[in-house]
Amino acid sequence: MLALSGIRVVEFGQIAAGPFTGLLLADMGADVIKVEAREGDGMRQWPPLTDGFSENFASLNRNKRSIVLDLKNSDHLAHARKLCAGADVVIENFRPGAMNRLGLGFDDLKALSPALVYCSISAFGQEGPRAQQGGFDVSIQAIGGVMSVTGEPDGAPVKCGVPVSDFAAGLYAALYIVCALRQVAGGLGGGHIDVPMLGTTLGIAALQVSEYFGTGIDPKKLGSAHPRNAPYQAFCCADGYFVMAAGNNDLYRRACQAIQRDELVEDPRFATQLLRARNQTILKDLLEATFVTLPAKMCLALMVEAGVPCAPINTYSEALADPQVAHYGWVQPMQLPGGAETRALTTPVRFNGEGGRVFRRPPALGEHTDEVLAELELPSASTMTAQTIGNRR
Repeated sequence: MLALSGIRVVEFGQIAAGPFTGLLLADMGADVIKVEAREGDGMRQWPPLTDGFSENFASLNRNKRSIVLDLKNSDHLAHARKLCAGADVVIENFRPGAMNRLGLGFDDLKALSPALVYCSISAFGQEGPRAQQGGFDVSIQAIGGVMSVTGEPDGAPVKCGVPVSDFAAGLYAALYIVCALRQVAGGLGGGHIDVPMLGTTLGIAALQVSEYFGTGIDPKKLGSAHPRNAPYQAFCCADGYFVMAAGNNDLYRRACQAIQRDELVEDPRFATQLLRARNQTILKDLLEATFVTLPAKMCLALMVEAGVPCAPINTYSEALADPQVAHYGWVQPMQLPGGAETRALTTPVRFNGEGGRVFRRPPALGEHTDEVLAELELPSASTMTAQTIGNRR
């Protein structure tokens, strides 16, 4: 799985999108050096804290090294330039122009290293009328349309509970970085990757975007239902809810027969997938008339036996305890800098039967400063600190 072994990545990343990009590359073996200010990545302060160390930070920063540089200090800035000049990849997720003002922009670093792959992640991209506007996951979900199709039809706007805009940007960024590295390996030189969170959020909404293009009508909130498939949503049962996805004619027939509602198979209102989707509110009520007489486990058992895709609506503790998670070994032990033990959800993808692993715990703030500076044949952190104090005097 360590296909990126030997690739050095310098990450100027805060909170989620940039660090997630770095994490994906680190999990594949890249040497990811996280450059932090003296106060550190803001996520270091996010609870829950174990022995004072953020579990949220740990989840996005395993397998990395951390160094502290004050980019407002000329000596530290020179060290950052030297570090980037010897890197294969630079990742940054500041507002457009911030790295240019520091002399760490793409054009500055390309002059030092023509093969450098430079990835900028921002809310709206590096140019255009919104380029200088900031953004967080929730604001990008709002402007990017996600909140318009999330929640119940008569409910207030809600965001997706998982920060999809942050993590979609990280996934796109990592993919394009790997593609760019392949170009470099072919002798074609590096380049600048511009990852706008608005664009990547629209990118993962391909079905909603194409629905609008095809109909001229905005997609609507449907709760857990689907605009083109039914029955395909959460259903109420005697002790809660479960999800069933009978998304074609055969599965619909099996689902109806499993609960002895054969008359619904013959009902002309539900004869095709298109008709079932068009009449899904009526169909839901008719199916729930049976489901509400049965406990969720019974509903699930009947659908499993009939071969109809279905699932309980799990909490995260229940999802992580699923035997499929254990089979793949996705959850692995991980140590925090103070020695406390926690767990990590490693990369879920296998390559030739091999999955992800934690080979370096998340770093304490600046833990590897001396180590990295020594590799660059630069002064140690203690010497740098003394120089900084002297300069300020």
